[in-house]
Amino acid sequence: MKILLIGAGNMGGAMLAGLSDYDVTVVESSPERREELAGLYPKAKLLDSIPSLEGYVVLLAIKPQSLESLRTEGEAEALISILAGTPLAKLRERIEAKAYIRAMPNIAALKRKSVTSVTGDAAFKEEALKILSSVGKAIWLESEKQLDIATGIGGSAPAWMALVAEALADGAVNLGLPRAVSYEYVAALMDGMGALLAEEHPALLKDKVMSSGGTTAAGYAALEQGGVRDSFIRAMEACYERSRSLGK
Repeated sequence: MKILLIGAGNMGGAMLAGLSDYDVTVVESSPERREELAGLYPKAKLLDSIPSLEGYVVLLAIKPQSLESLRTEGEAEALISILAGTPLAKLRERIEAKAYIRAMPNIAALKRKSVTSVTGDAAFKEEALKILSSVGKAIWLESEKQLDIATGIGGSAPAWMALVAEALADGAVNLGLPRAVSYEYVAALMDGMGALLAEEHPALLKDKVMSSGGTTAAGYAALEQGGVRDSFIRAMEACYERSRSLGK
């Protein structure tokens, strides 16, 4: 299977890192970025313009606002778009393909640990999941509405989790723990909790850690006073609304 990656910025580059088992051609307009990619991925073919789409599965990783000016020729075997807030209907208007897929990976694709939301034409479902599973876990969703919702928890939440990590480290530094040590704790904490959450409900994990009148309960109460839970819920709502507005 031949993959044509159009756009190799932050997210496109993260996707490229996990596609080493595929025959990949990359279209990147920046000469400096192409030179950088040539050093990182010597097997990838690098182009400065878009070739005919015939015979390719196209992985579209440009900025959403750049779609209107995109010019292509030929019909792709399939189009997999990771453009935030860009509906399938708009993709069908701009690019010819036999099947259309919307996907939303996250930055953890750099470590092949992305959780990627996927929806679109069921005829290409298995192939799309296989390609996108090369950079982590791919989850098929039944509608574009579900994907717009999942954009928050899958695509945007890594930034929010980084905020949580930074805040925890800052709190430890404020109390006297060295910053390097604080970051080491936070990284290990996130990794360990991910493994636990894959097997157990978060409320049950919380109850196992939080004993009556203990240190965890005191900290938990402080977080509730700060409206942390409500803030995350509102962040999901804001992300969903922004995703919908981008698609209009």
